[in-house]
Amino acid sequence: MIIGVPREVKADEYRVGLLPSAAYQLVQHGHRVVVEVGAGAGSGYHDIDYVEAGAALLENPKAIFAEAEFIVKVKEPQPEEVQLLRAGQILFTYLHLAPSLKLTQSLVDCQCTAIAYETIEKNGRLPLLEPMSEIAGRMSVIVGGYFLAKHHGGSGILLGGVPGVLPGKVVVLGGGVSGVNAARMATGLGADVTILEVDSERMRFLDITLHSAHTLYSDQAHLLELLPRVDLLIGAVLVPGAKAPRLITRQMLRAMRPGSVLVDIAIDQGGCAETSRPTTHHNPVYVEEEVTHYCVANMPGAYARTATQALANATFPYVELIADHGLSTACTSKPELHAGINVMNGMITCPAVAEAHDMDCGEAAL
Repeated sequence: MIIGVPREVKADEYRVGLLPSAAYQLVQHGHRVVVEVGAGAGSGYHDIDYVEAGAALLENPKAIFAEAEFIVKVKEPQPEEVQLLRAGQILFTYLHLAPSLKLTQSLVDCQCTAIAYETIEKNGRLPLLEPMSEIAGRMSVIVGGYFLAKHHGGSGILLGGVPGVLPGKVVVLGGGVSGVNAARMATGLGADVTILEVDSERMRFLDITLHSAHTLYSDQAHLLELLPRVDLLIGAVLVPGAKAPRLITRQMLRAMRPGSVLVDIAIDQGGCAETSRPTTHHNPVYVEEEVTHYCVANMPGAYARTATQALANATFPYVELIADHGLSTACTSKPELHAGINVMNGMITCPAVAEAHDMDCGEAAL
């Protein structure tokens, strides 16, 4: 099989879909790997690393998409990339289709087979999303604390406090992977942390593993009670494949103190606040209702080297399986891969995406 690795073109995206070591392994299995010049540079992997691994370098994305049968990326295809996709071509990447009707329709129209990392589910886990959720969760506290600084327009609260001064208050909406990692970082700093969660078993787990954090059943009444005292609010809710639920209204934000910060990790799936809209690493924040909003849609891209390695650890076994045996056999061997197919043969095959756009949903024909 011919596997193509284009350079990511989304703003401030420095990750790459395939490591040189993975390219080497694919070449050893008899596959051809074509990599766009400069694809790995943002993550510290140079063109020579791919050449020494046996991959071929191509000058532009048009050449990559034209030759490859199987495209391995990191982020959803941008408009200029969608135009290069063709019928039957396999695209393996993060898609986040629920918030974007335009991208969904474009993938349907080009009749490619679009497989989303974030909807592959195994034993109640999302193994290809978890590494990035871990990074985003940890980042949320770092960037939240940074923008609480007075010279950034924040309230001037140091999350960890100091002896004789109370620490800042952090509220995490959602006790999943990103929420747990956010809470770990915040408690490590010494902040006063509360996690809002709806699953009672998950709350028991959080109570056992995060001794310094508080758990509270997630409902609007409890959130409204907490908001006037919160310094950093972290949105870490997730419904696999679907739009993030809007838990925070504009009216609710008005209860927060001026200079407090909202970090919306869920922005990839549309965001969990009424006032959330995607931002970039170069222009990461804006202010609504006197609350600083950080809504960068590719947070892990800031730590590209770590993120690329963590992502590759999770994705490569699936890449190798598809390349070696084809998609149909791969789905038989790893049934969870079937749930990753969001679009195939001009039809949406992921129920959550179809529901988000009120479109028909079919079965992936393998």
